[in-house]
Amino acid sequence: MTVGEAIKTRRSVRNYSQKPVELEKIQELLQAAQLAPSAGNRQEWRFIIVQDVETRKKLSDAACGQGFVATAPCIIVCCADTDFHKMRSGQLCYTIDVAIAIDHITLRAVELGLGTCWIGAFYEDEVKRLLSIPDPIKVVELLTVGYPADKETVSKSRLSLEEIVYYEAWGKK
Repeated sequence: MTVGEAIKTRRSVRNYSQKPVELEKIQELLQAAQLAPSAGNRQEWRFIIVQDVETRKKLSDAACGQGFVATAPCIIVCCADTDFHKMRSGQLCYTIDVAIAIDHITLRAVELGLGTCWIGAFYEDEVKRLLSIPDPIKVVELLTVGYPADKETVSKSRLSLEEIVYYEAWGKK
């Protein structure tokens, strides 16, 4: 599978089979994240792998009641051990860097036959309490991982390039 094929094939999966994700595949996902670029090579990302059924149920509750989160055989809690460094643009590095690492994971997951879903709707304090995450650490995203229960591919509704791209300056087509 090419990177282009993985990009076209990737989708948010919310219906998982209960087949466990093999440790070797989880390691491959984490290695993909480890290779992601980061601002100033800070590598602030940190990951907690959650496979325990009861903990997944509690994380599902912390994820604004999104029940499907508990059905994923693996949840990667994507965190940052950050110094809150800002780039010259004013953007915090850690949010962007963790997002890049997660994107590496999601694309590698497609190649390995796995599905994922980014979860940004969660109560950070509750996730921290459940997983004993220290106060300075930021929880950026939860990422469900598992084998899709259905092989259905849904075409992605996307704006056309003409609607999202400008050349040389804002508003120039």
